[in-house]
Amino acid sequence: MDADASKLNPALLQTEVQSFAIDSRRVRTGEVFFAFSQPEYQNNCFNGEFQDAHKYISSAFEKGAIACVARPDRFAEHRVELEKFQDRLILVKDAIAAFQKLAHGVYLEWNKPVVALTGSAGKTTAKELTAHVLTASGRKVLRNIKNYNNGLGHPLTVLNLANDKSYDVAVLEMGMSTPNKEIERLCRITPPDVAVELNVLPVHVEHLGSIENVASAKAELIENMKEGGTAVLNADDFRVLQMRGLSKGKTVTFGIEKAADVSASAIEMKRFGETEFVLNLPNGEAKVLLQLSGRHNVSNALAAAAVGYIFGMSAREIAGALRTVAPPPQRGEVLHFAEGFTVINDSYNSNPAALLGMVKTLTDGGKSAKRRIVVAGEMLELGEAEKEIHGETGEKLAKSGIDFLIGVRGLAQDLTDGAEKIGLSQTKFFDSSDEAGEFLASEIKAGDLVLVKGSRGVRTEKVVEKLLENFALEK
Repeated sequence: MDADASKLNPALLQTEVQSFAIDSRRVRTGEVFFAFSQPEYQNNCFNGEFQDAHKYISSAFEKGAIACVARPDRFAEHRVELEKFQDRLILVKDAIAAFQKLAHGVYLEWNKPVVALTGSAGKTTAKELTAHVLTASGRKVLRNIKNYNNGLGHPLTVLNLANDKSYDVAVLEMGMSTPNKEIERLCRITPPDVAVELNVLPVHVEHLGSIENVASAKAELIENMKEGGTAVLNADDFRVLQMRGLSKGKTVTFGIEKAADVSASAIEMKRFGETEFVLNLPNGEAKVLLQLSGRHNVSNALAAAAVGYIFGMSAREIAGALRTVAPPPQRGEVLHFAEGFTVINDSYNSNPAALLGMVKTLTDGGKSAKRRIVVAGEMLELGEAEKEIHGETGEKLAKSGIDFLIGVRGLAQDLTDGAEKIGLSQTKFFDSSDEAGEFLASEIKAGDLVLVKGSRGVRTEKVVEKLLENFALEK
């Protein structure tokens, strides 16, 4: 880690480390605490202003930390407070880089397969489906919790291997939002044996400038996969399929619309929240009943099936695993209420393609609903054309077959304006998710089918929480 250990307590080098922490509030006895500060965040391409964690080193030691990793210049700044801990401080030039190097070292010692996934939408769902499929094959699977898919969350996940080397495979999503080689950096920590590309959509264009730049950033996953590994590519996305030439080994394709190695046929939506299809693999086929709605989730399931196939699973084994999967919270979670209405909670994130895709799921599967209602929060990080994009998306929503559009916060006003322009008469706009939730709770009726979707910062899950406060779920 390029650390200065000259003043360390010699006994510390013989002390067993229990784990590692980057949040002083969560430090436990026997852990090493990494204190990050603004220079590290800037050096490692994190946007925004961050607190100097050196202020919390004393607190970390009080909670039982055995050592802390810090910067020499920050130690000098806080010398009065920290000098008494000097023999337990590991001084490094860049604590985030040291944290990532440590994770890479743990990965090398573990030395088992890594499945890495990226895409503009569906990463977490595809990751969970993939981990679920591989677990069903009898393997012990390490996965990111929540969306720990960046330069801090990724190594934090990998460091779990320091205490438990019994994992057979790691399934890790990799995210990016800037043109700063974020995925390449993550691949340096854990070079993928299997690299899964889901899709390329106009997300984070504000930072990357164009969808072509987004595609280049996503392609870093394939460029940095292991020699002799396998690239898993979405045949339905031409930008993803163009990455075939970057593969350093085999390529397995998946798709619904285009010819692919792993495909779905006879797709049929049952009760909302259930999709049936035939899974076609090069070595067989099997019928799948997926407890998720929409073609986008069939695509995510195909990505997981492709990984299962690479690991030697049969179509029948994969279909059996997919039958028992449940949607992650706030990502297409279907809630059936006792009062006779159904809500799709997809509050985790949003962009135009993902919103329109979920609305297609709503309209395709909700033909028997009395009303199809969309609660759509404003979509963030769309760049200079964000106002026009919201307006155009609103126009598309009006043509999609929905009955009622509720916009939430900021630019969602342009969504509702665009929908009204095309002739959707039932629209409402609210400045906050709390207000939208109050309104929907007073308006919703038996037979309604509701989609709730918004970018993370809009907190549209509050709309769902308001419904749960007022109505009971089916038992």
